[in-house]
Amino acid sequence: MNSAHQPSTNNQQPKLKVCGLTKLDQIQELISLDVDFMGFIFYEKSSRYALDHLSLKEIAEVPHFKKVGVFVNENLEKIIEISGKAGLNFIQLHGDETSEYIAELTKQLNQEIKIIKVIRIGNQTSDELQKTINHQPSTVNYLLFDTDSKAFGGTGQTFDWNILNNIDIPIPYFLSGGISLENVHQLSTINHQPTVLDINSKFETEPGIKDLKRIKIFKNLISNI
Repeated sequence: MNSAHQPSTNNQQPKLKVCGLTKLDQIQELISLDVDFMGFIFYEKSSRYALDHLSLKEIAEVPHFKKVGVFVNENLEKIIEISGKAGLNFIQLHGDETSEYIAELTKQLNQEIKIIKVIRIGNQTSDELQKTINHQPSTVNYLLFDTDSKAFGGTGQTFDWNILNNIDIPIPYFLSGGISLENVHQLSTINHQPTVLDINSKFETEPGIKDLKRIKIFKNLISNI
């Protein structure tokens, strides 16, 4: 991984990503709230699978410049096709994608599209986690730390954020996994603050249906971090 992008520990307020979007009217409201990243899940086994609710054309027409497509162990051709037709700005790799896979994807993707590589945190030690981070290719623009699960995210479960204080994180990162109004104050325990907070199931009334009131409260809270 390219350590030339080594950031200093930042004290800037984190940006906000809302993932698992399925409804155009809610997407428009989130745009009006100035949400920074919009997440669309292209994993067919997910209860928030975007294409069960939206067409690629509808996603492409969403007037936002940080649209994230979430993929899990998907074939390259499908990612290339969807990223073009949906007008994606970021590809989030949430599965077990190898360095070789990421290198080939980077070659074939529109060069303006950024790569977010998810590292799922379960029972590994901080040394094991560090090794995983160190083996990520330099073409990865962001890391994303999420709670490990067979469902590949969306569980509402947190991992022990203290592990992030025992590792070196050489590039900006997203923090995901059960972030809520109830635990947001605990973010202050993380020395190297996340660049982006990624919220999903804790801000829903049902899968894919967002609780916009709670998201607005959360956004106001993190603006004061």
